[in-house]
This record gives sequence, C-alpha cells and structure tokens, in this order.
Amino acid sequence: MEILDLAKELIEIPSHESEKEVGKVIQEWIKKETDAKVVQDEVGNIIARRGVGDKLAFIGHHDVVPPSSSQIKRGRCEVFEEEGRLYGRGSADMKGALASMMHAFRDSDPEEGLVFASFIGEEKGGIGAKYAISKGFNPKFVVVGEGSTGYSNEGVVDIAIAHRGRRESKITIQGEESHASQWNQGKNAIYLAAEVIQKIGRLPMEEVSIEGNKMRGSISITGIRGGTATNINPGRCELVIDERVVPEGNGMDSIGEEFEWEVTQEIPSFRCRDMSFAQRIVELAGRVTSGSRLIVKPHTTDAGWFSEKGCICIVCGPAELGEAHTAKESVDIKSLENCAQIYQMIAEART
Repeated sequence: MEILDLAKELIEIPSHESEKEVGKVIQEWIKKETDAKVVQDEVGNIIARRGVGDKLAFIGHHDVVPPSSSQIKRGRCEVFEEEGRLYGRGSADMKGALASMMHAFRDSDPEEGLVFASFIGEEKGGIGAKYAISKGFNPKFVVVGEGSTGYSNEGVVDIAIAHRGRRESKITIQGEESHASQWNQGKNAIYLAAEVIQKIGRLPMEEVSIEGNKMRGSISITGIRGGTATNINPGRCELVIDERVVPEGNGMDSIGEEFEWEVTQEIPSFRCRDMSFAQRIVELAGRVTSGSRLIVKPHTTDAGWFSEKGCICIVCGPAELGEAHTAKESVDIKSLENCAQIYQMIAEART
C-alpha cells in the first residue's frame, strides 16, 4: 500500500522546528517517481510541475505543530496503525493528504499543466504560501488538501468552498500605576480591561450563508498580560484577541478608535470564486464517496492566501473535523486512498 507507506515516512520525520529533512524526502520522492521539474525555493517550499503552465495546483504544507510528549520517541515522531486509522503528528494536518496528493500527481494524466506544491510555515501564518505568491506563483485552480472529510456524513469526502479567516490582535490599555495598599489611587489597568472585555462581548457576530451553509464569526479573548509586582496595581495591560472572520466580514473593526489596537497576525478568509468549478469537484468526489456535499470549514488554510490573490480554490482532504493538532491525531486510511483517487480525477478532468 504505497500511499500508506509514504504517509508513514513523512509523519515519522519531525517538522515542527525545521522542515528541511521532510522537504528533502518529498523532493527526492518526486524526482524518483516522476519526470516532473521539481525545485526547492529559497525558503524551503517544494514545487513540482508537469506539463506547461500552472493551470491546476495541488497544495499542502509539510510543517506541523509541535508534537506532544507521547508522540515523540527517540527523536522521531511515533507513527502506527490501529483499527483502520493512521496515528501520528501530522497524520491529519497534513502529511497524510500530502501522500495522497503526491501519488495523484504521479499517477494522473493531466490535460494541462499540473503543479504539486508543499509549503513551509503554514502553521505560522502561511509563510511559505505568501512567499511563493510574492514570487509570482499564481495557478488558475487550486486544490488545498486540508481536511474536509466527514462533515456531511462519516467517511464521506466533502468539498469545502469557504472558511473563516483568523486575526490575532492585541489591545493595550493604559491606566495609572499605584501601590496595591492604596487600591483607590491611580487607575488599575486590569480593572479598566474588564470594561473593555465587556464591550468586546457586546460586539455583534457577523453571519453569512454560502450555498446553504451558515458561517458565523467569533471573537475570543485568549490572554491578558499585565502587572510588574505583586504589590503594584498595574498601569498598563494587554488583551490578546483571537477573531474568526467570515468572508467580507469586519469583526473587531467595529470596536472604535478609543483603544490602542494592533493586529499582530491576519490570515484571510476564503470563498470559492467559481461555483461551477466547485460543483464539478463535488460531483467527482461523489463518485468515490457517495453523498459528498459542499461544506464550509471553521479553520483557516492556505486557500485564504490564494483566494485573496484571485485563484479559484476548493479545499478537499482526508482529515476529519477535530483531529488536527491533538495528542491522538489520526486519519482514516481509507480516506487517504479515496482522496488520492479524487485528486487524480480532478487532474484528469477538463476544467
């Protein structure tokens, strides 16, 4: 079972601190198994091309979030099979999908130019994707291999046509420092922060409907930083904000200008720009797993960057909701095979 063997090899290689080793394995496999022109760019992205032009691109990433202590043994990521599933850091997000895409890239007979691209730094805000785009990488159609399986029904490979964006920001609150024994002196910044938190809680959550799928934005305060000593009422503190923004949504933009607000990271939302393309893909997927549907994802992916650039994107991958980044991360082995078949059908279809 070649896909499973390749997935295991990729998962075993740690790539949370450096993607160099796994990138080399991906590049060497493509050189050995295909006649594609494959390069590793200056930041470590692996990009392979068959045919002429960047008509259709299979896109993934080979970095992962840090594994838990239970997922590492003797400096390698533990990988094993159990009851039809493949376990290990990156199995769901997204080395399993990479193995499926690499096989489809090798086995397909595309009508026009086909690209396979695996990026670095997706878990750090899309570093690799943004770099490739800045250097002119602009395929017409993009299939991102992030998880879309099991949203409509167990085992069904669905097609995601939209996802929320993510924006991380901080609000700095200025008060006036005072000694803690004089609680009524100065302006305790943490007390002022409580008022800001209440205002954030009252902000309206935007909602859109995309092909019958409702998508709602969210705002969450994930941290508060402030205070210099146990006996000092702080004169300054920061709130860390996590927003999930729907396509064309505003989120925190409506909070006003009375606070010092700074966006520290922003990943754009995504919406498919050509629903006829998405409908065609869901039809192909339905031939492999009956009942495939168009769905929306709650998580960000590199589709946000390519959609913002003007590419026509969908998200299709073997991972199920809730598997990525967990201590028991896993992927259904049958879904790896199903997605490889779907990817090959997409490559060989007339778009």
